[in-house]
Amino acid sequence: FSTAIVITEQPVSVSVPVGYSVTLRCRAEGHTSLQYQWFCQHQSVCHQIPGATKQDLPITAQQTQLYICRINDLNKNAIFSNWVKVEVHQCVARGLPPQLWRGEPVIVLNPTEQRVEVGKPLQLQCAAMGVPAPSYQWYRNGNLLEHQKKKKLWITHAKVSDSGTYLCCASNSHGEHWTNAVDIHIGETLSPAECSQLCHLVFLLATGKIALLVGNNRYQHHPNLMAPVTDVFELSLLLEQLGFQVVSLLD
Repeated sequence: FSTAIVITEQPVSVSVPVGYSVTLRCRAEGHTSLQYQWFCQHQSVCHQIPGATKQDLPITAQQTQLYICRINDLNKNAIFSNWVKVEVHQCVARGLPPQLWRGEPVIVLNPTEQRVEVGKPLQLQCAAMGVPAPSYQWYRNGNLLEHQKKKKLWITHAKVSDSGTYLCCASNSHGEHWTNAVDIHIGETLSPAECSQLCHLVFLLATGKIALLVGNNRYQHHPNLMAPVTDVFELSLLLEQLGFQVVSLLD
C-alpha cells in the first residue's frame, strides 16, 4: 500500500507585463485528502504566502518572483512542485500586449547591432512575453545555433567567424515571434599607427593621385615570405616617379 503523493499538473513559468493577472495551477493525487501551500521567493528570500492554500494561485504581477507549491497528505507525507518564474516586464512598448492577447510570444527587447574586437566577449540579448513563458532559439545567417537557447547569447571569445546576421525566435504553445535581425561585426582594431596611415590615405584621396601598396609577409598556413618587402619598396619608387602619392602597408 503506497502513500506517495503524485503531482499530475505542474505549474508553468510565465512572462507578463506589470499589472497582468495570471493564475498558477498545481494538481496532485494521493490516498488521503491533500493540502496545498504556496511559497514565493524574491532576491533569495523565500516565504509562505498567507492564505495561498488552494490548487490555483491567482497573481497580479508586480515584480519578478519565483513560486513553488508544497502538497501534504494526512499521513504527514509532503512533496514540492517545480519552481516556476513569474517574470514581470516593467517597461513594455505602448500598445503591448494587444487587448486580445492570449499569451502568444510578444517581443519586448530586440538585440542591437555590435562591433566586437577579436577575442573579446560577445553578448546579445532579447526578451519576450508569453503565457507560458517562451523558449528561445538563436540563429546566425539563418543557421540554428545549437547551444544558444536563452534570452542572452553569450560568446566568451569572439572569432571573425562569429560575424554575421543574428536573430532569435521566441516560441510557446500559442505560436512564435522573431526578433529583429542585427548585423554583428567581429574584427581586429587598428593600432594608432595604422589609424594615422588611414587618415593620411583619406587626405591623399581628396587631394590627388594615390597608390595603395599592401605587402603580406606572414600567412597563417604558409611559410613567411621576404619578397613583398622589396617589392613594395621598388614599386613605391616607381610610382612616385610617375606622380603618385604612395601609401605602403605591411602585414
